[in-house]
Amino acid sequence: MSSFFAFLKRMRFINRWSLMRNTETENIQEHSLEVAMVAHNLAALKNEYFGGNLDVNKVAVIAMYHEVSEIFTGDGEVETLAQEKMLSTLPKQLQAVYKPYIVDAETLPEWPIVKAADTLSAYMKCVNELHAGNDEFKEAHDTILAKLKALDMPEVDMFIEEYVPALSQSLDQLNYYKI
Repeated sequence: MSSFFAFLKRMRFINRWSLMRNTETENIQEHSLEVAMVAHNLAALKNEYFGGNLDVNKVAVIAMYHEVSEIFTGDGEVETLAQEKMLSTLPKQLQAVYKPYIVDAETLPEWPIVKAADTLSAYMKCVNELHAGNDEFKEAHDTILAKLKALDMPEVDMFIEEYVPALSQSLDQLNYYKI
């Protein structure tokens, strides 16, 4: 019997930003999906606009699993042990398939894109919280934006320019531009 998916289902019980007042809670399961989508897009931007040669699907899968160790640690403590523990919940024959994504991800050439996507996800959370009137996220917003700019990754800058402005629009405003 494998407990892999039983543990993955528990990702929804671990909230991010737990020490800050949130207008909308976010759990690591939701966060992981968002990071996977952002990472996929960043890899596509890098490939199409900046001469990259990344496997966009591999980037997305790495991002899907980038937070699984938090099931055991809460938030990054003893991460390697937690990654190994999560890997051990899979049937033996599948462990080699998942090891690159769960244990070795930070050694892969795709990792910088995933890390940038993780940071962009945090930035988008700050943008949404500020738009909802929650000034508690102002300092985090400014710090994370500076961190993103310091990455010196043109695909990140393009993502911010292309996608972030729409985050503060209402559904009616978003739909207006699609007609």
